Amino acid sequence: MSIARLSQRNVILFDLDGTLVDSAFDLYRAMNLSLARLQLGQVTEAQVRVWIGKGTALFCQSTLQYLKGEVDPSLQQQLLDTFLEIYNADPCVDTRLFPGVLAFLQWGQQQNKTMICVTNKPELPARKIIEILQLNEYFADVVGGDRFEVRKPDPKPLLYCAETFNASVEQCLMVGDSSNDVEAARRAGMDCIVVSYGYNHGEDIRNCQPQQIVDDLTELLNES
Repeated sequence: MSIARLSQRNVILFDLDGTLVDSAFDLYRAMNLSLARLQLGQVTEAQVRVWIGKGTALFCQSTLQYLKGEVDPSLQQQLLDTFLEIYNADPCVDTRLFPGVLAFLQWGQQQNKTMICVTNKPELPARKIIEILQLNEYFADVVGGDRFEVRKPDPKPLLYCAETFNASVEQCLMVGDSSNDVEAARRAGMDCIVVSYGYNHGEDIRNCQPQQIVDDLTELLNES
């Protein structure tokens, strides 16, 4: 049974990395450039795909834990600063939309749904990616992880979107790929659907017991 009930939703919130876009290669590229600058060795794309999905600080922590066997806070801060400088300058070289995403966004636009990107990625690179991939017209707002003092899994960014666009939580739907999205929606009292193909820090998304999992967002259109 689908919980999408798209006809009853006025506002649809989307996570960015791992939900709308496959950004792993650009994150991998920026991390290795950062590590090279700090003379710290290199990591593989496969490793990066396991480490991303829970925010940049944790990504840097996981990288250092692997390379050094421990995490020195000052080195983590140095890597984080270097990474953000390199990544934010060029966040969309090889980042691509996942299959089905564009078709779903086009449907949402035709149905006059308010669609908002709610990501833990800082707002600057998030907006850059959306602009380069020519998705601006689909989104009423892009809420980055640095907009508020808290971010997902805190429900505040989700509740902010509902309030700002005059929707009840029942009229909203969250679409994500990680336990952060599931937990934020749960705490906001909002229904949440997750995609099976995203990033969840190497953990099976089923472990956090999401309400519904889809392999492609267009599956939701067939149900509505």
